[in-house]
Amino acid sequence: MTAMTSSARPLLNRRLAEFGTTIFAEMSALAVRTGAINLGQGFPDTDGPEEVREAAVRALRDGRGNQYPPGPGIPELRTAVAAHQQRRYGLSVDPDTDVLVTAGATEAIAAAMLALVEPGDEVIALEPYYDSYAACVAMAGGTRVPVTLRPHEGRFRLDLDELRDAVTDRTRLLLINTPHNPTGTVLTREELAAIAELAVERDLLVVTDEVYEHLVFDDAEHIPLATFPGMRDRTVTISSAGKTFSFTGWKVGWITASPALITAVRSAKQFLTYVSAGPFQYAIAEALALPESYFEDLRADMLTKRDVLAAGLEEAGLTVHRPSGTYFITADIRPLGETDGIAFCRALPERTGVVAVPTAVFYDHRELGAPFVRFAFCKKKPVLEEAARRLKTAGTL
Repeated sequence: MTAMTSSARPLLNRRLAEFGTTIFAEMSALAVRTGAINLGQGFPDTDGPEEVREAAVRALRDGRGNQYPPGPGIPELRTAVAAHQQRRYGLSVDPDTDVLVTAGATEAIAAAMLALVEPGDEVIALEPYYDSYAACVAMAGGTRVPVTLRPHEGRFRLDLDELRDAVTDRTRLLLINTPHNPTGTVLTREELAAIAELAVERDLLVVTDEVYEHLVFDDAEHIPLATFPGMRDRTVTISSAGKTFSFTGWKVGWITASPALITAVRSAKQFLTYVSAGPFQYAIAEALALPESYFEDLRADMLTKRDVLAAGLEEAGLTVHRPSGTYFITADIRPLGETDGIAFCRALPERTGVVAVPTAVFYDHRELGAPFVRFAFCKKKPVLEEAARRLKTAGTL
């Protein structure tokens, strides 16, 4: 039996017509087909701390979270999130009114857009941006307005004048990601202060994606935008457990914001997953209380891996933009005589046995991202060393 369709109207909602299969699915399938090392999708190849995994097992066995958890999240996790914000950033957060647990940061972003954006509203996002941003703005009926981060002296930089000029009377919200995926840029205190001043001046809401908050390197410092004057009551701060604790499949995220903003976002979130990850919420509550040495070791390990892969990419002839945060490296393929990152990444597995992701798919202005590709270094060190060896010795780069 075939489904009845109307030739006058496509099946897919027009707001999503531009979004097909994600580049991550395409590249991961290519990695499987070719047996290549997958440095495209950003997931670790090892699990996180054993004590956190055991905490999840213990919760399952004790019957905690096996049925629907509370809509805002279990009290233990909300309390742990609040304690984390106070301990690290001096942010006073009420676990009963200022925290909402979500199915990862992706749902948090979706719920925030659906709750806060109406048709006709403009949402400014830093380009390149994580692909779900565009889809979530579209589902909300908003219009995305990209402000491009451009490479300068080894770092992708935000032009604050361009950001200010992008704001119009229709601008509702700034969608800020720092540490930034895919470029690895960490916005400075001065840049964040300027964003905060602009938001206050133009009475804008701000949604900040801070999932890589614990992965900052060298002299970079992660500073939540909510800590700046005038931002506490207009900022929705998003983070999650996946990147920090290497349990990406658990999909445990959270929002911290003022009670009014939490109430608004929860109104949308309750009709998405409703609740999720019950036993895992108990485990992440314990994870957030791990000693500071865990977070220091995580950064040190990722920094070593960053430098291993960066050196390998440089030896292969690419121009490398060493990230100040996240676990991704952006490389420029133009020194190899290449200009089309999409074609380059589709051919790379057969040429070298390594998979990367073309950064152009994260741009509205595709031409600006055309020569850049992204590699993930959240893999075991021997895997990265082998990937570097393959890239260097392939003979076709």
